[in-house]
Amino acid sequence: MPKTKGQKHAILAELSDKVSRAKSIVFTQFNGLEAKENEELRKELRAENSEYYVAKKTLLDIALKNSNINDVDVRNLPGQIAAVFGYGDEVTPAKIVDRFVDKFKKEKTNKIEFVGGVLENKFLSAASVSELAKLPSKQELYAKLVGTINAPVSGFVNVLAGNLRGLVTVLKAIEGKK
Repeated sequence: MPKTKGQKHAILAELSDKVSRAKSIVFTQFNGLEAKENEELRKELRAENSEYYVAKKTLLDIALKNSNINDVDVRNLPGQIAAVFGYGDEVTPAKIVDRFVDKFKKEKTNKIEFVGGVLENKFLSAASVSELAKLPSKQELYAKLVGTINAPVSGFVNVLAGNLRGLVTVLKAIEGKK
């Protein structure tokens, strides 16, 4: 049943709000995604402060234009489109969807795949979104940074400890001779 103008305005207002709050948006094409799989995806996204939303392409396009994201034309994206709004970490929605893409590729079905995205108000191609999903998370990057900063200090401590170990070895050898 077609939606009334009032319903479309309400959906557009809701979409505009989601677009304005989102740090990143991932567009996915979904073909034959079963209800159980759909719910599983939504649940994982909700846990990471993200949201999976299916809307008409024209309404999504208008909402993007209202938020001054002009270089995206959702109407030209292939198939049925769902938008994944990331309100927290920018990379997390792409990572979660990528896990589902990989899962279905192993089963030799293309139930969900990337078709594009928006990051920092710029359109990203499907390949760019896929590469974004492969990046380490913020926590992993923080851990690497701390490890890199800590490495010289750890090396210095090991050098000092090595000299002490050498001294102890020499003293034990002298003690063994006497």
